[in-house]
Amino acid sequence: MKKHNFYAGPSILPQFTIEKSIEGIRNFAGTGLSVLEISHRSKEFVACMNDTIALVKELLDVPRGYHVIFLGGGASLQFCMVPMNLMNHKSAYLVTGEWASKAFKEAKIFGEAIEVASSKDKNFSYLPKNYVIPSDADYFHITTNNTIYGTEIKEDPISPIPLVADMSSDIFSRPVDVSKYALIYAGAQKNLGPAGVTMVIIREDVLGKVERTIPTMLDYRTHIKAESMFNTPPVFAVFASQQTLLWLKEMGGVKVMQERNRQKAQILYEEIERNKLFVPTVTDPADRSLMNVCFVMAPEYKEFEAEFLDFAKSKGMVGIQGHRSVGGFRASLYNALPEESVKALVQVMKEFEAKK
Repeated sequence: MKKHNFYAGPSILPQFTIEKSIEGIRNFAGTGLSVLEISHRSKEFVACMNDTIALVKELLDVPRGYHVIFLGGGASLQFCMVPMNLMNHKSAYLVTGEWASKAFKEAKIFGEAIEVASSKDKNFSYLPKNYVIPSDADYFHITTNNTIYGTEIKEDPISPIPLVADMSSDIFSRPVDVSKYALIYAGAQKNLGPAGVTMVIIREDVLGKVERTIPTMLDYRTHIKAESMFNTPPVFAVFASQQTLLWLKEMGGVKVMQERNRQKAQILYEEIERNKLFVPTVTDPADRSLMNVCFVMAPEYKEFEAEFLDFAKSKGMVGIQGHRSVGGFRASLYNALPEESVKALVQVMKEFEAKK
């Protein structure tokens, strides 16, 4: 039976990435050695790292004056690295979900952190509107996609102060005007590669302004100067990410992905709206994520939730159980997920409806 992978992360990767990674494990760049055992200082891996950085710059049209680096520690490490490197006295945060909340909590360690707006009052089921960004803060932090609750900021905000974005779960899913951001970071395990590496895009002129002493490993300038090679990077995760970026380029880039993702999300959201058994957790269509579609059983059918999960699993649907904070169901529609998988899920929903 064909499996349809809707896991939120680590998540589906292009088959191209899987096959090329297998080749690299067996024989990396014609060296006769595995990518799992080769030195990160070898000319072959240095070339891999440089090419991966170049692909990021090309696909996202990164302007001059920005650096791309690859780090360990996951996006969660960036929750402290961002304020440590950018925050002198005050920072501002838009709190739209669990990961935004965790980033906000870490910022409080380094100084005054202001909650500009929050959607916690309705379990993060909407995006705050009409908030005012304080002009005296050192930066404004947003989380563009909410993997747990299913909201997404789909446009690049205009900020009067340096804008920082956690784009872990929607990076490369749409064009981004990088020039509007001081810093973008993203864990790889959604649209880029396997878990273990984090991509950071940072504008050079925002660094070196804080008064505190920054530990060497937590200073962005360390990794910029060393070209992501200050210490041993996550070699395999970088190599696999390179393969995904090559696939993305071959597919036509982020504009093509954006249209594919819109189409996939539309197919699923339309079925959720049509099907008597289900309701979306995000009521405003403008706020709904294209990456993580969250929905629950309609109240009168709540008793069938576990039965639907079992039925869907029996049909090859993997990873659609919702996060424990929300319950219900979550279908993650990342770049690598084919439209046929979305249509297969829709068919399962229709079949289950016919049984009730």
